[in-house]
Amino acid sequence: MEGLWVPIAMFASLTVILSFFFWFRYRGRREMQQTIRSAIEKGQELTPELVESLGKPARPSKDKDLRYALVWLAIAIGFSAMGGAIGAAEAEEEVFLLMSGVAAFPFMLGLAYLIMWKFTERSQ
Repeated sequence: MEGLWVPIAMFASLTVILSFFFWFRYRGRREMQQTIRSAIEKGQELTPELVESLGKPARPSKDKDLRYALVWLAIAIGFSAMGGAIGAAEAEEEVFLLMSGVAAFPFMLGLAYLIMWKFTERSQ
C-alpha cells in the first residue's frame, strides 16, 4: 500500500501545479478585460493600436535564453548532486552514473540555450 502513494502524490502535485498556472493566467486576462471595461465606461477612447497591443503576447527579453540556460544547467547539476548523495549513502557508484545520465539531457538543453544566447544580436 505504501508504494501506491508515490504515483498518487506525483499526479496530485502535477494537477495542483497546472491548476495554479491556468488560474493565474485566467485571472490576469480577467483583470485586463475589467480594466478595458472601466476605461470604456469612463468614456476614454481606445485606439486600435492599444487594443491590438493588448491582444499580443509580451515581447520576450533578449536575455530570456540566458535565464533558461541557467535554469536547465542548475537542474542538471541538481540531478548529478542527487545521484552523488544517493550513491554515497548507498555506497553504489551506479546510482551516480545513472543520475549523471539523466542529468545529461537538461545539461545539453542548458548548453544549447547558452549558445543561442551568445549568438543572439543585442542592441547596446
